Amino acid sequence: MHRKMPAGFGGRLRGKDPEPRDLAAQPTQYNGRWEIPTFEEVLKWQDEQTRKRGKQVWIYPETKHPTYFRKLGLGLEERVAKLLHKHGKDRRNSPVILQSFEPTSIQRLNKLVDNPLVVLLSTANSRPWDFVETGDPRTVADLITPKGLREMAGYAQGLGPTLDLIITKKADGSLDKPTTLVSDAHKVGLILHPYTMRNENPFLPAEYRKGTDVDAYGDPFGAFRTYFATGIDGVFTDNADTGVLARQDFVNG
Repeated sequence: MHRKMPAGFGGRLRGKDPEPRDLAAQPTQYNGRWEIPTFEEVLKWQDEQTRKRGKQVWIYPETKHPTYFRKLGLGLEERVAKLLHKHGKDRRNSPVILQSFEPTSIQRLNKLVDNPLVVLLSTANSRPWDFVETGDPRTVADLITPKGLREMAGYAQGLGPTLDLIITKKADGSLDKPTTLVSDAHKVGLILHPYTMRNENPFLPAEYRKGTDVDAYGDPFGAFRTYFATGIDGVFTDNADTGVLARQDFVNG
């Protein structure tokens, strides 16, 4: 017996905000409205948008929880590599940067494709989940030492560290001093794209917040300027329009 599904409820996954925040402006009203595209559909969309815009559109996909899926017999890296090969986007100059919070995932990808690869890094005292699973005692703090950076430079082209690894914060949430990560990483040829800049007050360093309204924007341009001044090569942001303008302002002085 087959039950007819209501209109709009097919078998494909639909998008939902994964991290509801205490913000009135959080768009949870869109939950379930749109289907989640497959990776191959994203690759085709990239080509369509490149033709439509007349300039190359890049994508920056991430292997999410690769150790978990590998234990289920669903190796993500092989599947990603197969599709990149199919679409001719597996080369060093291909407009696809691959990223992961698990260094072993990046190591696998390094053997399968020639794309630019980026290791994402959480807080200094955290351990990548693949390290936890294999009993590797190293933390992120170990990975960002000169020795750790040299090792990662052997299989990756860049790092995506949390912003606090670029500039630490004081107890009141204001910025303290830049670390040596930018210069240390650049010495071994790694680029840095830290995460995640947002415009709303709660996500900005204390000195760049305005008022007490958690829904209000603070001074993201000031915060962007401070982080760009450290020498980072790019930044992840939830507000791409702000990020592009802030970068233009910084470059133009």
